[in-house]
Amino acid sequence: MTVGVDGEGLVVISTRETAAKTKNVRREPNVSVCVMSDQFYGEWVQVDGVAEVQSLPEAMDGLVDYYRSISGEHPDWSDYRAAMERDRRCLLRIRVTGAGPDVSG
Repeated sequence: MTVGVDGEGLVVISTRETAAKTKNVRREPNVSVCVMSDQFYGEWVQVDGVAEVQSLPEAMDGLVDYYRSISGEHPDWSDYRAAMERDRRCLLRIRVTGAGPDVSG
């Protein structure tokens, strides 16, 4: 799972409406996410916060921003948007309330 940060400073994660994490956030919005670097045994941080699920169609602009911030421009935005609808994608948006540790391991 890839984690991004949106223009409001919220941690964002793209997922599916049918995923367990989506159902869990709807039931209990207090979450913790362990964010690791590209190296599995590299630096990491636990982020705690309050999450919300943003569903389509409201989530589409956020999903586009999420993709751009992580991967750059998509070769076919119409195809990307269609895939988001077909896959029933949504965004988890987490307002950070705490984080740590802030050192490796």
